[in-house]
Amino acid sequence: MRIIDRLDIYIREKGINDNQVTVNAGLSVGLLNNARKGSSDIGKKTVEKILTFYQDLNRVWLITGEGPMLKKEFSDETESNQVQKIPLYDIVATGGLLVSFQDQKSVPLDYISLPDLPAVDGAVYVRGDSMSPLIKSGDIIIYKKVALSEDNIMWGQIYLLSYTYDQDSYTSVKYLRRSDRPGYVRLVSENPNFDPQDIQASSITAIAIVKASITFHTIE
Repeated sequence: MRIIDRLDIYIREKGINDNQVTVNAGLSVGLLNNARKGSSDIGKKTVEKILTFYQDLNRVWLITGEGPMLKKEFSDETESNQVQKIPLYDIVATGGLLVSFQDQKSVPLDYISLPDLPAVDGAVYVRGDSMSPLIKSGDIIIYKKVALSEDNIMWGQIYLLSYTYDQDSYTSVKYLRRSDRPGYVRLVSENPNFDPQDIQASSITAIAIVKASITFHTIE
């Protein structure tokens, strides 16, 4: 069994996917899939990048197959991220989505937890009605950041993104779809009162896929 084969076991057990490992560990797109198809295994530098991010993964097991898959300090924890603490950010107060992604010193408003949720990076409140009734103003969305590359986009999914348009900066929650215009992406709302908008792909400064949402129900 090769290193890539053991890594696949870890990926399945953690409930994550190649895209998450690629983004989190800073790997080249397609590297893992190419290793599966080829005769050569993933290299030492790749292993170190993976171990740096996934700190519960046992180095000896990954390289040799000996011992437990998880380090001892993690072996008694569940593998499904049931107790992960998700930071809840105020993206307006912290200066935008880009800050909450890249500035690890940003102070969350609070932390939330949800059972059976895959690994995520944070949560923010939604402002505005463009995604109503699916996601209403005041709801919370939970996101996982992805690399700024069209290769990483799952078209038709809901994304949280920051972008510049006409010299202004915006943060939006939208369906991301392909545009008919080369070099552009289309932002589509759930609310039919909001028209689709094409923006230049190069104008996007930060992007994350929405993994879950929390809706608040109030009785007047």
